[in-house]
Amino acid sequence: MFKGKTVYTQRLEDGLFEICFDREASVINKLDKLAMRELLQAATSVAAEPGLRGVLITSSKDAFIVGADITEFLGMFAGPAAEMEAIFAESMRAPRAVEDLPVPTVVAINGLALGGGLEMALAADFRVMATTAQIGFPEVKLGLIPGFGGTVRLPRVAGAQLAIDWITGGASSNAQAALASGVVDEVAPRETLRDAALTLLKKAIAGEADWRARRARKLAPMALPAEQATALFTAAKEKVAKRGPKHQPAALAAVELMQRSVSEARDAAERLETTTFVAMSRTQAANSLVQIFLSDQLLKKKAKDHAKQGRPMRQAAVLGAGIMGGGISYVSALRGTPVLMKDIRQEQLDLGVAESKKLLAKQVASGKLDQDRAATVMSAIKPQLDYKGFDKVDIVVEAVVESLKVKHAVLTEVEKLVRADAIIASNTSSLRIDDLAVPLQRPENFVGMHFFNPVPLMPLVEIIRGRKTSEVAVSTVVAYAAAMGKAPIVVNDGPGFLVNRILTPYMLAFLQLIAEGADFVEVDQVMERFGWPMGPAYLNDVIGMDTGTHVFTIIADGFPQRLQRQQRDALHLMVEGKRLGQKTGLGFYKYEADAAGKPSKTPAPDTHALLKQVQPQGTRKFQDQEIVERMMLPMIAEAAWCIEENVVATVNELDMALLMGLGMPQYLGGALKYADWLGLSKVVELSDRYAALGRHYVVPQSLRAKAAAGERYYR
Repeated sequence: MFKGKTVYTQRLEDGLFEICFDREASVINKLDKLAMRELLQAATSVAAEPGLRGVLITSSKDAFIVGADITEFLGMFAGPAAEMEAIFAESMRAPRAVEDLPVPTVVAINGLALGGGLEMALAADFRVMATTAQIGFPEVKLGLIPGFGGTVRLPRVAGAQLAIDWITGGASSNAQAALASGVVDEVAPRETLRDAALTLLKKAIAGEADWRARRARKLAPMALPAEQATALFTAAKEKVAKRGPKHQPAALAAVELMQRSVSEARDAAERLETTTFVAMSRTQAANSLVQIFLSDQLLKKKAKDHAKQGRPMRQAAVLGAGIMGGGISYVSALRGTPVLMKDIRQEQLDLGVAESKKLLAKQVASGKLDQDRAATVMSAIKPQLDYKGFDKVDIVVEAVVESLKVKHAVLTEVEKLVRADAIIASNTSSLRIDDLAVPLQRPENFVGMHFFNPVPLMPLVEIIRGRKTSEVAVSTVVAYAAAMGKAPIVVNDGPGFLVNRILTPYMLAFLQLIAEGADFVEVDQVMERFGWPMGPAYLNDVIGMDTGTHVFTIIADGFPQRLQRQQRDALHLMVEGKRLGQKTGLGFYKYEADAAGKPSKTPAPDTHALLKQVQPQGTRKFQDQEIVERMMLPMIAEAAWCIEENVVATVNELDMALLMGLGMPQYLGGALKYADWLGLSKVVELSDRYAALGRHYVVPQSLRAKAAAGERYYR
């Protein structure tokens, strides 16, 4: 029998054989070049066995197959398209060999079967799925489409509409949904899955389950009338175009591919799929989204490594309630760490409690929590006006007003009340950790923990290391943030830390465009078409003009040689007029509640006239490309400065911070991934073109050196 490093075969009984996925020295199975090559060998080996009557396909791991090996993709993406087509055409032989076995086949899906794992399962005649398993096609989330026959087999197995929904949605489905949709044939408890699969296989051998008819349907063109197909795919394309993320073409390409494949038999349809897959692999979106996936794996690994070094977290405390403190307390309690929520004002405690109750009510309404679990979480948040119990906490998260004087008073007070080994973390967005630590007796236990608003929704937490912060303190807080379900990224102390520092020159560029006569509505529209969830004027309204002015001024003052604000710009003008944005109902835009109670924006009728006070040369029209270049280049430059100055350890973490903290368009992959896509020589060219506008357009020498050497930030 065949025995490889990822697959083996064995004889079972009475002409039955098994193909088992069992990757050596790994807890998972994945489909890489080796696995596909060995699967082909295994199928060929079994097909040659005398007396062969049926084949069972299984996995020895907890999951069936988690998908393709993403780490192989970036290397293939960099090669010639023809070479990649040849690789996938060769790999396609493996599931085809399984599908063409001269006997019935049944696959036992014991756990996750995602992407290539589900494609492998669809190659069999029948599928039996464990009640706890999950299946799906997540490729669209990587800017790709299924590449091992998924767009060919799924519509022929379960219908075109189901295939459209699954492939363009990218979500996973549980066993009951998979059974109801016809993707799998039976569901069984995991402990009896193998017996159920063998029983179905014997039924197929006995002619009680028509495996030949099933196989014929997968090999032939789809039985879908032309008019019905046109209507179905036209509606699907309209829906995908409307709901899909900007500049991510994979979902629409998948629909168009399936429409073209309707009238094709299997082999021709697979060739169309390979061509489309390779075309998607060449897009900016796929290049970025695959890198994001790999960077996310890096973040998770770093968090696990920190967890090994950190101290255990049994009890937390939050200083300062309100919306922010309530949000932090809620997330901590929801994920299993009880919280003492302390404030000096009862109304702020009430606000924090109300925030937690509101968030829990949403979880219950959505079915994510039951009422008993919600009550348990709420009981883990203890609002109080005093410091009772602070001598037993492992960490205190300070979330009081953004004032150095106030924070000094609060931090020195609480330091005297907690254990000597307790960690104190400041949720500051602009004040330097080293400045905050000045009066503390144990600065080694002090660290920054910058949450982004709204806390329950925003995944990023910046963990800021001061000059005297210990590695144990950093690791403990990273582990705590990860336990809260957040994505912690460690940065070194400095003005604005990482995300707000890189955002500041972006905002300076916006204010400069306004000063030169640009229309704020037009700038917003251009940047939103470029992919941002909101333009810079709208973002300032959401942040709040007073908050933005305060933070951007502190950061700009921290880098006076490069980030210089005008004496009086559009934000100053707004603050002077008490137009603070959404919170006052008026900023660049006017806000009124819609029928659902959400703020609906329209350009305020007097904004353009007001802005003329900071537009000495009047107004003028800017080309879209110039707006994009002038807005994005300062972000790239500042990101490069952050890497040069070791603000963050890796380009991966820097870009992930921007994606999670700012909502930077996913298809860009982050500031430095975007720079790589443009080409660093192009970035240098743009820097030289716009350098006269200010030092925030000048890239550091390290970027110029990379450009000159033909290098990239991502290898």
